[in-house]
Amino acid sequence: MAKGRVKMRDHNAESFLHWRRALVAFIGILVLMGILFVNLYHLQVNEHKAYQTRSNDNRIKVVPIAPTRGLVYDRNGVLLAENRPIYSLEIIPEQTADLDDTLDRLTILLELDEEAKERFLSEAKRQRRSTPVPLASRLTEKQVALFSINQHKFPGANIEAYLKRFYPYQDTLTHALGYMAKINDKDVERLREENKLANYAATRDIGKLGVERYYEELLHGQAGYQEVEVNNRGRVIRTLKYQPPIAGSDIYLNIDIRLQAHAQQLLAGKRGAVVLMRPQDGQVLAIMSSPSYDPNLFVHGISGPDYRGLLNDPNRPLINRASQGVYAPASTVKPMLAIMGLNEGAITPRTRFFGGPYFQIPNTARKFRDWRRWGHGWMDVYRAIEISADTFFYDLAYRVGIDTVNEYMSHFGFGQYSGIDLYEETRAIMPSRNWKQARHRQPWYQGDTISVGIGQGYWTTTPLQLARATSILVDHGETVHPRLLRGIASVNGVLDMPISKGEPIEIKQDSHWQVALDGMYRVINGREGTARRAFAGTPYKAGGKSGTAQVFSLAENQQYDHASTKEHLRDNALFVAFAPFDDPQVVVSVVLENAGGGSSYAAPIARAMLDAYLLPEPAPESAATDEATPDE
Repeated sequence: MAKGRVKMRDHNAESFLHWRRALVAFIGILVLMGILFVNLYHLQVNEHKAYQTRSNDNRIKVVPIAPTRGLVYDRNGVLLAENRPIYSLEIIPEQTADLDDTLDRLTILLELDEEAKERFLSEAKRQRRSTPVPLASRLTEKQVALFSINQHKFPGANIEAYLKRFYPYQDTLTHALGYMAKINDKDVERLREENKLANYAATRDIGKLGVERYYEELLHGQAGYQEVEVNNRGRVIRTLKYQPPIAGSDIYLNIDIRLQAHAQQLLAGKRGAVVLMRPQDGQVLAIMSSPSYDPNLFVHGISGPDYRGLLNDPNRPLINRASQGVYAPASTVKPMLAIMGLNEGAITPRTRFFGGPYFQIPNTARKFRDWRRWGHGWMDVYRAIEISADTFFYDLAYRVGIDTVNEYMSHFGFGQYSGIDLYEETRAIMPSRNWKQARHRQPWYQGDTISVGIGQGYWTTTPLQLARATSILVDHGETVHPRLLRGIASVNGVLDMPISKGEPIEIKQDSHWQVALDGMYRVINGREGTARRAFAGTPYKAGGKSGTAQVFSLAENQQYDHASTKEHLRDNALFVAFAPFDDPQVVVSVVLENAGGGSSYAAPIARAMLDAYLLPEPAPESAATDEATPDE
């Protein structure tokens, strides 16, 4: 009977177990729902702002807007640098499935050169894949039309319109005005260090040289932006906010394009520079370096062959000879040395000196020869300047010493930056004992001083420094800094810039200035003046000083022969002048490389520049220069 016993189910226990399981499941659901609600509360309430910002970042896009660059005018309102519209083909790499194939097909379609593809790939490496990169700029109407018809075949490629710099006077103003070119890695690094990179978010070009670089911040302006709403494909749905850019300021230069073009014409086919400026306020009316080059080549990206051609050109057109070319000043500085001698008491206006064929330091054998082989005979300081007697200034430099020469000539701006508003300037060399020891590891010798006494030896200068030193001289020691910027355009006209002055040169007697100026008057108007023929017949009175600088040293008994000397070893020709004599309104400095005598070759150019400024119409050609004094 035991085998047939049936075990009964405990319904109460099962019911209790089921109830416990249901309770655990219910509690679990409540816990999970609690967690869910807590997270929802955290996301919707606590992190609302953060996720709203992320959402807006995906929905709203900030697009920078480049400002319009300011224009550049000459002193009379002639446009020197303008902005012209161009069409550029741009590609967004991340929107292009096969970038190489797209580039190849576009190159064939638009007949682009292979360098365009290489430049694109190089630029694309520096940019984000979402940033448009230009493949070709300055598209022709035909190219624009061809691409527009086939645009559907090239996803990610678009044509955009931009304003690009254009220089209508081409190579006439290159070294003064400079140029704009594409922003490179160095520019980016510099802008980042200066905390200005954000202002260039939409800008592709930046000033590289000259006024364009020096006044970059003024010309560039302030970038704007617009907030746009985009869909999931990145297409703009609507504009939410627009902040317009602030255009760069228009500026006016002191340069007169008529005088600048005249200087270029006078320097055609020559290597050299001309600087024309006002002594009262330092306004630079013309600053020409020859040869020059077309800056428009750099605006759109110069080709490799063109750039190598400029770099390898033996005439070095990339150098601004007016502010970077260094030359021995030669006899152009003799009037300044005369001021030094008068103020130091080494000479007086009545000092008599006998100039023989050479000068010797006592108890030495070396002879420092005068440019005239038989000497000049008796002279005073006026005649010494007029005929440019070397022996007079050899003796003067020997008696005052290099320390005094260095001190005075530094006051005239030699060996110093002129203060012009250009970055492309060199200080050149005003030698001293310390300079020679540091540079050559040698002491200073008396023979070094003798050469410096006629503007040779270690002494070098720039045409700009010569113009400024002459300006200081004619203004009786008042020093001004040369200036290219005249003013900034405003609603009330042109806001002129203030005159930039330095410390004046103080001397014991103001009459000393007139002694040097009278000597320069005789250079042009005197019976023996070295530039009398070049300035013959001028309706105004002027003063000036010629200079002929040796490029290589002659042996003691060697005679210089211009015709038989190789061209690159021939003397440099220099001339400085001012006019009118009684009330100087303008000074000019001229340097010609390997041209010959200063009075023969540089003086006629100086005269032509003064004529162009002072006379209402161009004067006739000056007298033939082959009869001028052979050396000076």
